[in-house]
Order: sequence, then structure tokens, then C-alpha cells
Amino acid sequence: MYTAIGYAAQSATTPLAPMKFERRSPRADDVAIEILYCGVCHSDIHQARNEWGIAVYPLMPGHEIVGKVTAVGANVTRHKVGDLVGVGCMVDSCRSCEACQANLEQYCLEGPTMTYATPDRVDGSNTMGGYSDSIVVSEHFVVRIPERLALASAAPILCAGITTYSPLKHYGVKAGDKVGILGMGGLGHMGIKFAKAMGAEVTLFTRSASKAEEGRRQGADHVIVSTDAEQMKAAAGYFDFLLDTIPVQHDLNPYLDTLRFDGVHILVGLIEPVDPPVHAGKLVMSRRILAGSLIGGIAETQEVLDFCAEHNITCDIEMLDIREINEAYARMIAGDVKYRFVIDMATLKR
Repeated sequence: MYTAIGYAAQSATTPLAPMKFERRSPRADDVAIEILYCGVCHSDIHQARNEWGIAVYPLMPGHEIVGKVTAVGANVTRHKVGDLVGVGCMVDSCRSCEACQANLEQYCLEGPTMTYATPDRVDGSNTMGGYSDSIVVSEHFVVRIPERLALASAAPILCAGITTYSPLKHYGVKAGDKVGILGMGGLGHMGIKFAKAMGAEVTLFTRSASKAEEGRRQGADHVIVSTDAEQMKAAAGYFDFLLDTIPVQHDLNPYLDTLRFDGVHILVGLIEPVDPPVHAGKLVMSRRILAGSLIGGIAETQEVLDFCAEHNITCDIEMLDIREINEAYARMIAGDVKYRFVIDMATLKR
């Protein structure tokens, strides 16, 4: 064991504050990492404030981690001291179930061990995330950061990136497909970039006409203002695929109308329950699919990092001093960030 330091919430109503805590010494298959950067995800806020009702305190968020390997266990073969690496939303799984064997650890039938606020599979201790100076993780859940990627901008790819890349890849989005991206926050702007790099014709759906220019700057070919009934009507039956990144409850029915037959609408936001209800006829009469997707497996996370390096894709970020984390949470809730905060962990030492 060794003493680490980070920022944690002690309850759902207290701000994040510095906290010393114990990290395990590396086990035989572990990689010890000095954390250089950590992205800030909206789910960090949900968890810190126990909005999902599953928080365990003290709670140290952070699952978009980029750092440098400082030590490796005796059985480690994939990484060596000095390597630049990343850790995303998971740090373990059962590794033996059907999902894990298919490299889909996020769907582990026994439940994956998340990077923070879940019990460690070996000793039962509460996992602590990346708002800290270091972390120790099984090498299976550590990915390589390609040399061409800027380290700070690579951090959000480990959550926002893989969350949007995985469904586009799974459903076979290809050149010429007509793809709609719903919402343009941290996830949506990455969805635009990925769909465009895959050769699709990309349309941004947004509630605000003021975002049209920014949507095109991100790579969208077209913009539809979803509050304009005429624009929505004109798009009926047009799209092959909708990637829905809207993080709050919204009416899915008008968007389903824009899908062609056999079209797919994928939810990546936890907006349950869906309200108002989906009209079954909109699915049945055109064999449309309404489905969901959760992050991605470890192999696919490495794949998206390599894809980003190949296509020069990074997340638009704003750097953050960790002492500003509570202010950053307030700004995120107000929608005042383009498009992802990333903490410079060097500020933890100031």
C-alpha cells in the first residue's frame, strides 16, 4: 500500500475536496500509473451527487485517465515503465463470461468493476478514480496512447470517444450512409467527427439555430433545428442511423419519423424512463430499431484511440486546475463548456 492524494466527495451534498487515501501496491498483473490528465464526465457529477442512487463515499470520480507507467507487476507484458497509457471507465471484470470472452467487458454478466465507486474484485475496497495523482490497474484494462495524439485531448476519448464510436462501428456505419447526431455536447461533437471520418453524410439535430455554424465547424454537412416542425417533417424517412447523445428526457417519436425503414436509433444517454412513451407503430411499420449502447470493450477502446490518431481526431477541451473542479461542475450543469473539461494533474501538487 502507498499513500495517494486526490479530490473526493464525502457526501452527496459536500463539494469535492483534497483527500489522502491508500492505493494498493501493484499485484503481479498490475500497472502503476502517474496520472497526467483526467477528463471530467457528466456522470462524475451524477455519481458525486448520488443522482443515480448507487454512490459509495468517499467518492473520487474520474474515468478518462491518461498517464505514464511508473511500475509494473512481475507478469505484465503489454506495458513497460515510461509508456504513455490510458484507463477508461472499467478496471476489471470477471473475464470468463460470454461477454468478457467476446471483448465486451462493459457487458460483463457479473458486472464490470468500474474505475470508481465499486468494490475491488480482490479485496472489496472501494475503487477510487482519476481525480488523483496515481492509480494501479490490471494491465488488461490499460490501453496504449498513440504517439500522434495530444495527451490532454486524448483523455475524453476514453469515455466520450468510445461511447460514440462503439455504436457507429457496431452498426456498420459506412461511406454514404446518412447519419443524424442528436445533441452537440461532449459526446455529440465526437459523434460528428467519427461519422464524418467513416464517410457518412452527417446531420446535426439541435434545439438551437445558433449552434448551426458550430455544428458545421465540427464537420456536420447539414443542421436541423429539432424545434422547427417543418424542418423535422422535411427529414421524414431520410436517415439510416441516429446517434442520440441528448442527456435528458426527450420525445423520441419525432426523431424516429426521420429514419428510413430498417433505420437504427441508438441511445447512449441514461434518460430512463423514456417519456413520453414511444409509439410502437413507428418501429413496427418500418422495421426500425431502437437500442442502446454502453461505452465499449477494452480492445475497442484501443481501436478508437488508433482510429483517432489515424484520422487526426481529438476532443475539443478546456484545461482545468483541479482546484476549480467544483466551479467546473457548476459550469457543466449550466452547459458552459465546449466541449470537455480536462484536469491538468500537475495542479494537484500546487
